[in-house]
Amino acid sequence: MFKDEHKQRVWNTLLQHDLQPLRGLLPDSLVESAAVLAGLRGGGGPLNIVSLVWLALLSAVERGRNFANILQLTLKLLHDAQRWEGAASPSLLPARRREGKKAKGKSKHDPHGSDPNLVSEEAFVQARQRMPRVFWVGLILLLGRCFDQKHGRLLRWGKYRLLALDGTTLELPGRKNLLEHFGANANQHGRGKRAAARMVMLQFPLTRLPWRYQLGPLNQGERTLAAGLLDQLEADDLVLMDRGFFSYGLFWRVQQRSAFFAIRLMSGVKLRQVRRLGDKDRLVSWTPGDRNKWKDCPESIELRVIDYQIKGFRPSAIVTNVTDPRAISRRQWVRLSTASEPGRRLDPGLYHRRWEIETTFFELKVEQGMEGSLRGRTVECIEYEVAGHVLLYMLLRWLMVEAALTSGRDPLRLSFLEALRELDDLRPALLAADVKQVAEYLIPLLLERIASHRVPWRPGRYDPRPGDTKVKYKGKGKYRQPGKLVGNET
Repeated sequence: MFKDEHKQRVWNTLLQHDLQPLRGLLPDSLVESAAVLAGLRGGGGPLNIVSLVWLALLSAVERGRNFANILQLTLKLLHDAQRWEGAASPSLLPARRREGKKAKGKSKHDPHGSDPNLVSEEAFVQARQRMPRVFWVGLILLLGRCFDQKHGRLLRWGKYRLLALDGTTLELPGRKNLLEHFGANANQHGRGKRAAARMVMLQFPLTRLPWRYQLGPLNQGERTLAAGLLDQLEADDLVLMDRGFFSYGLFWRVQQRSAFFAIRLMSGVKLRQVRRLGDKDRLVSWTPGDRNKWKDCPESIELRVIDYQIKGFRPSAIVTNVTDPRAISRRQWVRLSTASEPGRRLDPGLYHRRWEIETTFFELKVEQGMEGSLRGRTVECIEYEVAGHVLLYMLLRWLMVEAALTSGRDPLRLSFLEALRELDDLRPALLAADVKQVAEYLIPLLLERIASHRVPWRPGRYDPRPGDTKVKYKGKGKYRQPGKLVGNET
């Protein structure tokens, strides 16, 4: 560990300097608060809790480097920074190591290495293993709370705070221990089989900001992982769910939190009509057939069903516990985005906002490169890398909100991919600039550049999920590869 205060100060500065635009959104005090909530000690060495968080962000940014390379890069910058400040510039290795000799009394397996002024990859591995999942959950929750306090109106539709819930899978390296813990996709056989994890996320769809997520093995269903997320809902939260989460138990969990949900009706569910609320709008009662499975739940739940059909598609219905039509009308639930008058655009139906989480998964896994770039060999390391990616995505999305508000634009109409590129392009200038120049010139410049990349409004277009096979254009008989966005490209 570093014993020199100057080296410690420069180390802490360099870890954050090229990501300085994110620094104002993630102050050290917030990281330390999350550590207290998780019962962790912050530490005083170079691998303290704050440094480890920024190393996680660097790991998500520097996807082409392994952990050893990331540490070596930081140490090289540390060495150069000492020269910039006029400090002595001794070799990074002590004399005994320069001569090829092992330092006296040091084991070759010592994670601190032979020089107390260096940090080895082994020390990094041991330090990040002490960061439990509860710490990352707490940090993201605190960050979301800070965003809510500053931009809460952007998260709400009327009196409701709008959330979207969905799940996906992540491809992992084919390590034996990862296969044993997470499992592998059923369609992967033979040599080269890769591990895969299940991920379920709650997201704010009006800004695409993640709020909570769970990572687990494939043998844990999405509903099981979602249960823990829904237990953290607040009063008047409205969760838009994919049909795969249609579950009596999940519905009751939401209602217990004085919260609300909306989901597409699953076939085969028997509902008893109580009364009609209007055209294609009815109040029903649901008593599940497997009643013994839900002993801690009421015998039945009162729900509202809104029937609708989009031209060219099969009839469908939305099920919700917002039973009062005066709170949210049928038209507000299911209308599509259309141009009604020149210069005036109607917002999409409330339930169709759920599709924003599909875009988030695409941006996080494909455009940010989380899937395919995870290089961890242990479960703890995979969780550390995934947390770094989610945190980076969350901070960049917040930065896009700031850019949108500065320019008077909708945050969802800015390109995430271009925002990521603009941050990456500015990193060399951020490293060379002083704090005043970063704050007064480079950050406003970055926001201006992010706001300049607008996504055209293209309602009703289809965006495949990552991993889909060839998608057929309706009525044209042509195919395109997945990942080629047809709708609101990002």
